[in-house]
Amino acid sequence: MATKKFKCKVCGYVHEGNEAPEKCPLCGAPKSEFEEIVEKKGLDTGSNVYTIVYAAVMVVIVAFLLVFVSSTLKARQDANVVNDTKKQILTSLNMRNVSDVAATYDKYIKADMLMQADGTLAEYDGEFNTSYSTEFKEGNLHVFEADVDGQRKFIIPMNGQGLWGAIWGYVALDADRTTVNGIYFSHASETPGLGAEIKESVKFQESFQGKMVVDNGEVGLKVVKAGKADKNSPFQVDGVTGATMTSNGVDAMINKVLSAYIPFLTGQCGKEGECSGDCEKHHNVE
Repeated sequence: MATKKFKCKVCGYVHEGNEAPEKCPLCGAPKSEFEEIVEKKGLDTGSNVYTIVYAAVMVVIVAFLLVFVSSTLKARQDANVVNDTKKQILTSLNMRNVSDVAATYDKYIKADMLMQADGTLAEYDGEFNTSYSTEFKEGNLHVFEADVDGQRKFIIPMNGQGLWGAIWGYVALDADRTTVNGIYFSHASETPGLGAEIKESVKFQESFQGKMVVDNGEVGLKVVKAGKADKNSPFQVDGVTGATMTSNGVDAMINKVLSAYIPFLTGQCGKEGECSGDCEKHHNVE
């Protein structure tokens, strides 16, 4: 039969037996000064080992839950990013506050093409992109073709650098490939109320409508300091007030990106004697 353990509260002496001794053999304390030692079964929740094991288990559980939630939501998140990109493209066509973005996009956007070295367009058969910075660097120059009420439009994605971070946008051109039908800009981290106005100010974006992109075979569209644009110029647009650096970034972006599209924009297909500058045959323009 297992014996019990009793500890003297005065001197710490431990006695083994069925009951405490009448008095402590070390200090002479009476039986009343003894207390039974009750041994805990299982893990000692107050020990360091228990704390470490418990923390490790919780980390594994939390990590598993995060991975599960992330994988579960990824499809929805990716769909939202695609939907937002399509919304931006539609906005460049002056289609704002669209209720059903996917349906509207499918209705008006007829093709996603890639400009070839000679300015012709070839069908892009890859997955829909949501960021065109890498595509541009790799030489994949996208051109979206749209049909708006029987009028052909071309949308070119743009990317650049603002004051504090990346800026991007889409410029929609009329069938002549030089008249701006509409434009949209966005940013990653420009200053609210200043540089951020390239996205928030509809007035700024609408100021591009009717402007011309090409001037004597080069990019002529230019963003100048606020209040300095020549009102009679078909190429100049006032920048955002108080956001000179961001406006300069928009101007640099337009020039950099559209310069790469000059063969398409000007109709210069590079085939001497075969292209008059408005070449329907070589540029797939009906």
